[in-house]
Amino acid sequence: MNFNNKTVWITGASSGIGKELAIQFAQLGARVILSARNVAKLEQLCSELNGSQHQVIPLDLAQPEQVLEYVTQHINDIGKVDILINNGGVSQRSLFLENDFSVYRQLMEVNYFGLVALTKAVLPSMVAQGGGAVVSISSVAGKVGSQFRTGYSGSKYAVVGFMDCLRAEVSNKNIHCLTVCPGSIKTAIAHNSLNEHGVAQNKAEPSIENGMDVTVAVKQMIHAIANRKDEVVIGEGISGWAPTIKRFFPGLFNRLTARTSYR
Repeated sequence: MNFNNKTVWITGASSGIGKELAIQFAQLGARVILSARNVAKLEQLCSELNGSQHQVIPLDLAQPEQVLEYVTQHINDIGKVDILINNGGVSQRSLFLENDFSVYRQLMEVNYFGLVALTKAVLPSMVAQGGGAVVSISSVAGKVGSQFRTGYSGSKYAVVGFMDCLRAEVSNKNIHCLTVCPGSIKTAIAHNSLNEHGVAQNKAEPSIENGMDVTVAVKQMIHAIANRKDEVVIGEGISGWAPTIKRFFPGLFNRLTARTSYR
C-alpha cells in the first residue's frame, strides 16, 4: 500500500507508539490527524512533522459520549479518513483485591468505550467513500492474562472481541480491520499505569525498559497495515511468544503466570 496523500487519524499521538506512528506515517507522505488530551504536545509534534497538511484534534477518550458527539458533528469538516488507528489507552498495575472499583470503569471508558465511540463516528464516512481501514491497538494482555492486570487485560480482551466482530460485519464493504497486540514496547506505558486508586504509578518496569524499540515495533505495525493483516502480535522474547505458549500449552502457561510476580 502506498500511504502518500492518505489521511491517517491516530489517537494517543502525544507519546509512545502513537507519536512514532505519526512520525513514520508523515515520512511516508501521509496526512496525519493527531489526537490526545495534551494539546501542547500534539501541537509541538505537528510542527515537527514533514509537511504542513497535518491536523490536531484534541480528544479525551475517557469521555466517549463527547467523542462520539463531537466527531459525528464535525466529520464532514475533517474530511476523508483513510486509516483510523485507535491507539490511545491506559494500563494498570495493581491487584484485584486491592483495586477500587472505579479503576475498572476508568480503564473501560478509555481503552474500550472511547475506541468504540470514535470508530462509530468515523466508520460511516469510510463506508460511504468506498473503503478504509480501522486499526486498533490491543495488547498481548488482550490475548493472555497475568497478575496485576485484571482491569487492563479485561479492557484489551474486549478490544480483540470487538474487532473480530467488526471485521466480520464490514468484510463486504472494503473496510480493512487490523488488531495489533504489542508485547513489551519501550514507551512510558509503565509510568502512566494506574495503581489501585486509579492514579499513575510513575515508575519504570524492567520488562518495559528492556522491551522492543518503539521505532521497530511501529515499522512492523505499518507493514501489517500495508499487507492488510487481520491480527498481529508484536514483541520480543516471552512478550511476543506468550499467546502461542498459552494456545498450545495452557496449563503450563497458567502455572507460570501464577508464579510470576512483577508489576
